[in-house]
Amino acid sequence: MKILDTPHMERCTGCHSCSLACARLVYGRLSWETAGIRIYPVAGPSAGFDARRCLACKTRPCAIACPTGALSGRTGGGVLFSKELCTRCGDCVPACPVSGILQYNEGPIFVCIHCGQCVDYCPHGCLEMVDVHDTARSQEEVS
Repeated sequence: MKILDTPHMERCTGCHSCSLACARLVYGRLSWETAGIRIYPVAGPSAGFDARRCLACKTRPCAIACPTGALSGRTGGGVLFSKELCTRCGDCVPACPVSGILQYNEGPIFVCIHCGQCVDYCPHGCLEMVDVHDTARSQEEVS
Protein backbone atom coordinates (compact mmCIF):
# COMPACT_ATOMS: atom_id res chain seq x y z
CA MET A 1 0.00 0.00 0.00
CA LYS A 2 1.30 3.44 -0.88
CA ILE A 3 0.73 6.88 0.61
CA LEU A 4 1.52 10.35 -0.64
CA ASP A 5 4.65 11.87 0.84
CA THR A 6 6.23 15.30 0.36
CA PRO A 7 9.96 14.69 0.87
CA HIS A 8 11.25 17.56 -1.26
CA MET A 9 9.18 20.61 -0.37
CA GLU A 10 12.33 22.73 -0.46
CA ARG A 11 11.98 22.52 -4.25
CA CYS A 12 8.37 23.80 -4.24
CA THR A 13 7.74 27.10 -6.02
CA GLY A 14 4.08 27.34 -5.05
CA CYS A 15 2.81 26.75 -8.59
CA HIS A 16 -0.21 24.74 -7.33
CA SER A 17 0.06 22.24 -10.21
CA CYS A 18 -0.46 19.37 -7.77
CA SER A 19 -3.56 20.98 -6.29
CA LEU A 20 -5.02 21.74 -9.70
CA ALA A 21 -4.39 18.15 -10.84
CA CYS A 22 -6.11 16.77 -7.74
CA ALA A 23 -9.03 19.17 -8.02
CA ARG A 24 -9.59 18.35 -11.69
CA LEU A 25 -8.82 14.62 -11.77
CA VAL A 26 -10.23 13.56 -8.40
CA TYR A 27 -12.90 16.14 -7.58
CA GLY A 28 -13.92 17.34 -11.07
CA ARG A 29 -13.22 20.99 -10.23
CA LEU A 30 -10.57 23.46 -11.30
CA SER A 31 -9.46 25.36 -8.22
CA TRP A 32 -6.42 24.77 -6.04
CA GLU A 33 -8.66 25.34 -3.02
CA THR A 34 -10.96 22.42 -3.89
CA ALA A 35 -8.30 19.72 -3.75
CA GLY A 36 -7.07 17.09 -1.33
CA ILE A 37 -3.60 18.67 -1.36
CA ARG A 38 -3.14 22.40 -0.89
CA ILE A 39 0.04 24.47 -0.97
CA TYR A 40 0.57 27.32 1.49
CA PRO A 41 3.50 29.69 2.06
CA VAL A 42 5.29 28.81 5.29
CA ALA A 43 5.98 32.40 6.40
CA GLY A 44 5.74 34.33 3.17
CA PRO A 45 6.76 33.31 -0.34
CA SER A 46 10.50 33.64 0.29
CA ALA A 47 10.42 31.18 3.21
CA GLY A 48 9.17 28.21 1.20
CA PHE A 49 5.95 26.26 0.98
CA ASP A 50 4.12 23.55 2.86
CA ALA A 51 1.78 20.91 1.46
CA ARG A 52 -1.34 20.47 3.57
CA ARG A 53 -2.86 17.03 3.07
CA CYS A 54 -3.97 13.92 4.89
CA LEU A 55 -0.93 12.43 6.65
CA ALA A 56 -2.43 8.91 6.69
CA CYS A 57 -3.05 8.77 10.42
CA LYS A 58 -3.30 5.36 11.95
CA THR A 59 -6.03 6.54 14.35
CA ARG A 60 -8.12 8.35 11.67
CA PRO A 61 -9.94 10.81 13.96
CA CYS A 62 -11.81 12.22 10.94
CA ALA A 63 -13.36 8.83 10.21
CA ILE A 64 -14.29 8.40 13.86
CA ALA A 65 -15.99 11.82 13.84
CA CYS A 66 -17.94 11.08 10.63
CA PRO A 67 -21.49 10.09 11.62
CA THR A 68 -22.40 8.55 8.24
CA GLY A 69 -19.34 6.46 7.41
CA ALA A 70 -18.44 8.69 4.43
CA LEU A 71 -14.86 8.57 5.67
CA SER A 72 -13.58 5.09 6.42
CA GLY A 73 -10.17 3.64 7.17
CA ARG A 74 -7.89 2.84 4.25
CA THR A 75 -5.46 -0.08 4.43
CA GLY A 76 -2.03 1.37 5.14
CA GLY A 77 -3.37 4.61 6.64
CA GLY A 78 -5.52 7.49 5.57
CA VAL A 79 -9.14 7.36 4.54
CA LEU A 80 -11.47 6.40 1.76
CA PHE A 81 -14.09 9.02 0.98
CA SER A 82 -17.62 8.31 -0.23
CA LYS A 83 -19.28 11.39 -1.74
CA GLU A 84 -22.59 9.51 -1.72
CA LEU A 85 -22.55 8.98 2.06
CA CYS A 86 -21.31 12.48 2.90
CA THR A 87 -24.02 14.78 4.31
CA ARG A 88 -21.62 17.76 4.45
CA CYS A 89 -22.05 18.04 8.22
CA GLY A 90 -18.39 19.03 8.58
CA ASP A 91 -17.71 17.01 11.74
CA CYS A 92 -14.55 15.61 10.14
CA VAL A 93 -12.95 19.02 9.53
CA PRO A 94 -12.10 19.98 13.15
CA ALA A 95 -11.30 16.33 13.95
CA CYS A 96 -8.30 16.30 11.58
CA PRO A 97 -5.18 17.07 13.64
CA VAL A 98 -3.30 18.56 10.64
CA SER A 99 -6.11 20.57 8.97
CA GLY A 100 -5.97 18.18 6.05
CA ILE A 101 -9.71 18.32 5.33
CA LEU A 102 -11.28 21.36 3.75
CA GLN A 103 -14.90 22.46 3.52
CA TYR A 104 -16.26 25.83 2.37
CA ASN A 105 -19.63 27.13 3.58
CA GLU A 106 -21.14 23.72 4.31
CA GLY A 107 -20.17 22.57 0.82
CA PRO A 108 -18.38 19.40 -0.26
CA ILE A 109 -15.47 17.87 1.64
CA PHE A 110 -11.99 17.80 0.10
CA VAL A 111 -9.46 15.32 1.50
CA CYS A 112 -6.35 13.59 0.14
CA ILE A 113 -7.17 9.97 -0.60
CA HIS A 114 -3.55 9.04 -1.42
CA CYS A 115 -4.35 8.18 -5.03
CA GLY A 116 -1.15 9.75 -6.41
CA GLN A 117 -2.85 11.70 -9.21
CA CYS A 118 -0.94 14.84 -8.18
CA VAL A 119 2.57 13.35 -8.27
CA ASP A 120 3.14 13.44 -12.04
CA TYR A 121 1.94 17.04 -12.23
CA CYS A 122 4.54 18.46 -9.84
CA PRO A 123 7.20 19.97 -12.14
CA HIS A 124 9.84 19.98 -9.38
CA GLY A 125 9.52 16.44 -8.01
CA CYS A 126 8.36 17.52 -4.56
CA LEU A 127 5.85 14.67 -4.18
CA GLU A 128 6.09 10.91 -4.34
CA MET A 129 4.11 7.83 -3.54
CA VAL A 130 5.93 5.61 -1.05
CA ASP A 131 5.25 2.20 0.41
CA VAL A 132 3.90 2.46 3.92
CA HIS A 133 6.79 0.29 5.12
CA ASP A 134 9.39 2.59 3.47
CA THR A 135 8.28 5.89 4.99
CA ALA A 136 10.66 7.62 7.37
CA ARG A 137 7.88 8.05 9.92
CA SER A 138 6.09 4.90 10.97
CA GLN A 139 2.32 4.72 11.15
CA GLU A 140 2.59 4.76 14.95
CA GLU A 141 4.26 8.18 14.83
CA VAL A 142 1.51 9.77 12.75
CA SER A 143 -1.63 10.35 14.78
